[in-house]
Amino acid sequence: MATQSPFSFLEGLLQQLPHPKLAPPDWAVSEVQHRIVLLLNHVLMQEAEATARLARQKGRVILVQWRLFSFKLQATPAGLLDLAAPEAKADLVLTATEESPLAMAQAALRGDKPAVRIEGDVQLAAEVNWLTEHVRWDVEEDLARILGDVPARVMCQWTLNMVMALRQFASKASTFVPGQAAR
Repeated sequence: MATQSPFSFLEGLLQQLPHPKLAPPDWAVSEVQHRIVLLLNHVLMQEAEATARLARQKGRVILVQWRLFSFKLQATPAGLLDLAAPEAKADLVLTATEESPLAMAQAALRGDKPAVRIEGDVQLAAEVNWLTEHVRWDVEEDLARILGDVPARVMCQWTLNMVMALRQFASKASTFVPGQAAR
C-alpha cells in the first residue's frame, strides 16, 4: 500500500486553484533581495575561509532561481556577495527543482537540502557547494550580543526543541497511511 501524506490533499487543492496574477512591486522585490544579500554577507564574514574562497571568484555571477523568483549574486573582491546587474551573464545557474512550497518546507523541516539543478562553471559550483557544507550562521552568538548569553541560550534551545518536534511530525506525516491507527 502506498504511503501518502495527510497534506497531499491540501497541496493538490492549492495547485488546482487559479493563481492570481499578483506580483509584488519592484521596490519590494529589490528590498528583499538586498536584505538577503546583507544576511548572507553577515554569515560569510564569520568565516575567514569562506570570504577567501569567494574572493578568488570575484566578478563571477550566480543566478539563483525557484519558480518565478530569481536574483543574481556577484562575488566581490572582498569575498562577499552583491547583487549583480540584471543584464549580467550568469556563470552559474542554481535552480531549485521542487515546485511545491509545501514539499520544500517539509524537506527543510526534515533537514534535507533542496534538490537543485546546477548549470555552468564547475569550479564556481564547487566553491558554492563548499560554502553550503561548511558555513553556518551562529544565531545564538548574534542573539547574545543583543539579549545576553543566558536569554540567547534559552531562546535557541527552545527553538531547537520546536524544530525537532516539527521534524518528527513531518517524518510521521510523510509516512501516514489513511485508515491505519496512529502509533
